[in-house]
Amino acid sequence: MRLSIAATNKQSDEIAQSVPIQISRVDRGQTSEVLDHVALEEPLEIRLDWLDGVERQRKSVSITMRTPGNDNELAAGFLFSEGVVRLPTDIDDIVGCGSNNGAHGGQNIVKVRLADHAKVEWPKLQRHFYATSSCGVCGKASLDALEVPGICAIADDGFQIDSNLICTLQDKLRARQSVFDQTGGLHAAALFNAAGELLALREDVGRHNAVDKLLGAQFLAGRTPLSNQLLFLSGRASFELVQKALVAGVPMIVAVGAPSSLAVELAKRFNISLVGFARGERFNMYHGAARISDID
Repeated sequence: MRLSIAATNKQSDEIAQSVPIQISRVDRGQTSEVLDHVALEEPLEIRLDWLDGVERQRKSVSITMRTPGNDNELAAGFLFSEGVVRLPTDIDDIVGCGSNNGAHGGQNIVKVRLADHAKVEWPKLQRHFYATSSCGVCGKASLDALEVPGICAIADDGFQIDSNLICTLQDKLRARQSVFDQTGGLHAAALFNAAGELLALREDVGRHNAVDKLLGAQFLAGRTPLSNQLLFLSGRASFELVQKALVAGVPMIVAVGAPSSLAVELAKRFNISLVGFARGERFNMYHGAARISDID
């Protein structure tokens, strides 16, 4: 694969992720004109190029509203979590294509060229690939199509973390959320190890995009499955985000917000430890308490 991870990480340094706007701020009945920053949101189209028999096929597979930056990781993470690709060697190349048609200088089309050996069973994807920034599964054809085929339960392989470390994760995440500090308008997804060390972080206006960028970077680097790490979410834990963690082999999810009923069902079915409402010194355990070393 000709794509370098360094190049994908560089995207967020070079492309604006927030924009300044003039606003009127009202404080105790007094109005003042100030300069504020809002998170940038633009569409990204992901195009797939693969060998079907003797001819290459090309299709647009997703349009998602995202914060520009790390778009190659987003595309790889999306295809990985959907089960379209399984190994980094399934991808030959990921490139931005077309002109710089983003409003702030970025490219809003990414083309993923699959290796000749990679097979795409297009009818089985059963999805109208359109996603908003708040929901990545809105176009799923049916609930039966939600779970990625061939995924097994997460093994109890020894990953454990202390409860006091879980209570420190949110502050460690916030300390590294540079764009959130400007805008207050981005979701974050991060990977931590059992010692509570922050290993990687991505931000985006869409929860699912932040996770795709995070997991896509690990996938492209050949680091999956992530059996010795936990996924931390700055918001709620939805079914889709638990599914993405499952595909990546993550044994634990810690979320600042609430899990959904389907998220809890999926965590129980596939043995993922699921923590919600992780704020300050408190959190709720929805499944998998055995991975927290100091609680009964």
